[in-house]
Amino acid sequence: MSNKKYILAIDQGTSSTKSLIFDDSGQAIAKGSEDLHTHYLSNGFVEQEPEVIYQNVLASVKKCLARFAEQGFDKNDIAAIGVSNQRETFMLWDENGKPLHNAVVWQCKRSVQICEELKQRGISQRVNEKTGLIIDPYFSATKLIWLVQNNEAIKAAVKNGKAFFGTVDTWLLYKFTNGKQYATDYTNASRTLLFNLSTLEWDAELINEFGLTGISLPEIKSSSAYFGETTLGGLFSTSVTITALIGDSHAAAFGEGCFETGTAKATLGTGCSILMNIGSKPVQSQNGMVTTVCWSAGNRIDYALEGVIVSCGATIEWLKNELHLFTDSKKTEAMANAIADNGGVYLIPAFSGLGSPHWDMERRASLTGMSFGTTKNHLVRAALESIPYQIKDVIVAMEKDAAVTLKELNADGGITSNKFVTQFLTDLLNKTVATIGMPDVSALGAAYLAGLQAGVYESIENLKQLNADKKLHQPNLQNGTVQQGYEGWKKEIAK
Repeated sequence: MSNKKYILAIDQGTSSTKSLIFDDSGQAIAKGSEDLHTHYLSNGFVEQEPEVIYQNVLASVKKCLARFAEQGFDKNDIAAIGVSNQRETFMLWDENGKPLHNAVVWQCKRSVQICEELKQRGISQRVNEKTGLIIDPYFSATKLIWLVQNNEAIKAAVKNGKAFFGTVDTWLLYKFTNGKQYATDYTNASRTLLFNLSTLEWDAELINEFGLTGISLPEIKSSSAYFGETTLGGLFSTSVTITALIGDSHAAAFGEGCFETGTAKATLGTGCSILMNIGSKPVQSQNGMVTTVCWSAGNRIDYALEGVIVSCGATIEWLKNELHLFTDSKKTEAMANAIADNGGVYLIPAFSGLGSPHWDMERRASLTGMSFGTTKNHLVRAALESIPYQIKDVIVAMEKDAAVTLKELNADGGITSNKFVTQFLTDLLNKTVATIGMPDVSALGAAYLAGLQAGVYESIENLKQLNADKKLHQPNLQNGTVQQGYEGWKKEIAK
C-alpha cells in the first residue's frame, strides 16, 4: 500500500467534464466541473473540437485541485489518475499530434447510408460475431469510413499510415503524455466495430473490409493498468501515473459494484443504458442486445450484455415542456401515487424509435387506453411506468441470451430519486434494486480501477466493503397491479 491515498478521477462526458478526488475509502473529497461545447450541425452531424476537449479537461481538473487545496489537502498526495470517457466519440490526428478533423461524436448520424451499404454486402452476421455489435451509426468505424470516403487528405493519411485513430481516452492520454503514450482499454476498443471480442485484438479482416487499411490503432490494455505519467500540462509539479482508462457506462458498472455474473446496472437519464455482467466469456445476443467488455482489471476480463433504451427522462421532459402537465418533475411521484393504477392508459415512448430489445426505429410514440375518466395523473403514471416496463423488457432478453438470472439491479441517474419509479421497478423485477445515491458513479468506477493498480485499494473484495452502504429496495409481493400492468404493456408493444 502506498502512503498516498487519493485518486484523481476525470470523467470526460459529452456535455461536460467532471473531475473528482476520492480518498482510500471511496469518498469524494473535491469536485470541479466544466461545460463542454458541442457543434450540432445540419444533416444530423455532431462534432466537438479535440483541442477544446483537452483544454476542457484541464480546466475541470484545475477547479477540482483548487477545491482540494482549499480544504487543506496537498495535491502531492494524489497517487494516480483514472479516466472515464464518453464512448464511441473519436478523433484522427497526424504524427505531430495535429487533429486531421473535428472529433466525431457518438450521437452523429452521418454514416446512415454507409451502414445500409455495409448491410447490403451481407456482412452483418460476421460483424456481429466478431465484435458483439451491430452495424449502426452509433459505433465509431462507420463514421470513420465516412471520413475516409469524403475527405481526400484523411484518405491519403490513412493509406500512408499517418492517421492515428483514438477514442476520447486515447486522445487525452496522448495529450497528457506529450505523445509518448498511444493506448486504449478493452472497453473503449469494444465500442469501435474494429475490435474482435474473442481474440481481444484489432480485427485486420474487418479493417480491410471497411477500406481502412493503413490506419494506426492504439495498443489495447486492461482498464486497470499502467498507462504512463503526466503533470497535466503543469498542474502538478511532479508526474502522476495514469492507471485507468474506461468507457463511462462500464466505469459506472464497476463503480456500482457489478463484480459478478448476474449483477447489472441501469443508468436512468435522458435515455437508459443497461449493462449486465455475464462473466468471463462473451455471449452473442439473439434478442437485440450488444455484447461488450464490461470491465477488466489485471488478467481478469468480464463481459457484458448491453441494452439501450432511447427514452426515459426525455418522456417526462416532454410531458412537462409540451403538455405542461406539471412545472417540476419532482411532482410526478405524488401524481402517480394519487391513483391506484394506470387506468388502462399506456404511453409507448417511441419519440425517436424503440431501442433494445425491439430495435424498431421507425416506430412512433403512442398514448392509448384513454376515456373521459382519464386524468393528467393517469398520463403521468403511464409515462413513469414506461421506464420500468422498458427496463424489464431488456432484462428478460438478457436473461434469455446469457442463460443467467438477474441477481440485483444497481440503479443510478437522476430518475432514481423518484420513489414511485424505483419501487415500481423493484416490484416488477421481483428483485432487489440498489441505489448508490452517488451522482458521479462513472468517476467512482474510474477511481476504483486506478486505485487498484496504484495500491490505494487492495482488491475487488475490498471494494465490496466500500460499496456496502447502498440503499436496498425490496419488492412488495402484494403488488399485483404491477404484473397486470406489464401484461398490458406487452400487448401494446406487440401492436
